[in-house]
Amino acid sequence: MYTRMCRTLLFPVTGKLSPKFRRRLLFRRRLDYALSLRYNVAGDSAAGFPKDAEAKNIMEQFDFRSMSVYQIWIRSFCDGNGDGIGDLYGVYDKLDYIRSLGVDAIWFSPIYPSPNADFGYDVSDYRDIHSDYGTLEQFRRVLDRAHELGLRVILDLVINHTSDRHPWFLESRKGRDNPYSDYYIWRNPRGKRPPNNWSSQFAGPAWAYDAQRGQYYLHLFSKNQPDLNMDNPSVRREIEEIMRFWLDMGVDGFREDVITFISKHQELPNGVPWIPVLNGMPYYKDGPNLLRYLRQFRAVALSYGAIQIGEAPMTSVKSALRYISGDDRVLDMLIQFDGMTADCYFTEYLHHPFSLRKLKRAFSRWQYGLAGKAWNTLYLENHDHPRVVSRYGSERYRRESAAALAASYIFQQGCPFVYQGQELGMTNIRMPSIEQYLDVASKNLYHMFHRNEPQEKRMRRIHVSSRDSARTPMQWSSAPNAGFCPPDVTPWFFVNENYREINAANQEADPYSVLNFYRRCLKLRRESETLLYGDYREYLPRSSRVYVYERTRQDERILVVVSFSHLSERVRVPAYYLLPDTELLLDNYPGEAVVGELRPYEAQLLRRRFVVTKRS
Repeated sequence: MYTRMCRTLLFPVTGKLSPKFRRRLLFRRRLDYALSLRYNVAGDSAAGFPKDAEAKNIMEQFDFRSMSVYQIWIRSFCDGNGDGIGDLYGVYDKLDYIRSLGVDAIWFSPIYPSPNADFGYDVSDYRDIHSDYGTLEQFRRVLDRAHELGLRVILDLVINHTSDRHPWFLESRKGRDNPYSDYYIWRNPRGKRPPNNWSSQFAGPAWAYDAQRGQYYLHLFSKNQPDLNMDNPSVRREIEEIMRFWLDMGVDGFREDVITFISKHQELPNGVPWIPVLNGMPYYKDGPNLLRYLRQFRAVALSYGAIQIGEAPMTSVKSALRYISGDDRVLDMLIQFDGMTADCYFTEYLHHPFSLRKLKRAFSRWQYGLAGKAWNTLYLENHDHPRVVSRYGSERYRRESAAALAASYIFQQGCPFVYQGQELGMTNIRMPSIEQYLDVASKNLYHMFHRNEPQEKRMRRIHVSSRDSARTPMQWSSAPNAGFCPPDVTPWFFVNENYREINAANQEADPYSVLNFYRRCLKLRRESETLLYGDYREYLPRSSRVYVYERTRQDERILVVVSFSHLSERVRVPAYYLLPDTELLLDNYPGEAVVGELRPYEAQLLRRRFVVTKRS
């Protein structure tokens, strides 16, 4: 096998392929090979890990499988106190709206105090609320009201790294002989160079030199986000206490940021030199002690009956099952990124035209791979990715394609996540200058790569990739500032110019709006045992224009037929759906629908019930 791998690396492609395609294929093969070279890969067996983290007092956990989740990136959600920044006061005012969508839970992106180098993912205090967003008392009001409405509340838990202004880091950098000295990953220089050649996920080196301490510290993301040393038992005890602080308050669980990165290989060896950005990943993803640390945190969560959802970039089905399968799972679900690369190589900055076949392969890989073993997370948008209508849909057919995209993922098996504004079909923002963007990753990529290209082309790369497109203020109405904040106040970030057309108020009264289509989808899913728990089967996997899948349970079959084409399409469906007693449960076009005859970006949901007779 090793010889075959080496031969593949040395002679990666044959035949008449363009040089550009050869480079891309070679890069992909080399990366896949590099990620297989991990030392001591976690999770090969659940055996051998110490039992000291087992929960002694386990509360019964709620059944999260039927749950659907609404994500709030609070800074852009709703300004309730009139200062131009989204806050908990605005969230409180919109809780009834959130409940009206038919979701069961809210996931808050970080609301902790933060200098905002990465807008909340650089935490400076884990036991308080950012002053821009309100107070602990206001959070308790939101939590209590959410629970009254039947909404669970999930907080983002960011424990791979902190802010460089966190008190732990400020103490740690003072020297090597204080209680916080080993809370972070410090190493001596190699001559005049950093300790190894790892790159940051946000581009540039993953090490920053601190003159006060005379050493380098590791930061897998921004230099303002130093990585915690999870091998230090004191750090893990701190994490346990942070979890208890919020769980004691009544929080229902955590979404755990890049949780598969928290255990690094102790020797921190050099990464693969020919892979940019991801070169160190074989030594910090799925690290040697990851399962043991997750078990320790799992014990805390289970003692409250809380849910844990881990974020796991570059994760395979096989790797995911180590963490989320079985009664002794250490996480309940994983947020993987496969569905986010149907128009790019690994990251949106490396853009290519949208491929429906690539998206369908990702969907079906996880549907088949987790079937009967674990539960999927289903999503097409969040705070880390541009708007999906602009990526996988069509701004020309915005309403139709936004609804089609909803049907493409909500009816799969798993928990659907809806990101704020996704239910309206919000689109990307395109600003002319990099100076207008705030996203640290976008700025780093712009200034580090393709510097010889014309500015217009470099900005096109930012337009298709920037996380800022997901972070423009929520479009509530056609009033000035999209109703996000008072008209005489300047919002913290640019409002998309299309807010007069795309906003919640306009869509409330339109039965065929994107907003109401999301409501119908979530209601249908929640009321159907077949859509919740039925088996998944894909049809026409080679089609580049339609996505067709079926959910089956006992005597019921439901077929989801979705066009991703701007043309009319004729789709071959199983013959029993052509019978006259087939029910059309859902369509995103008004008026009559013809089974298998799809208009641009049309979505159809068809149901057949079969009478099961027992033989005498």
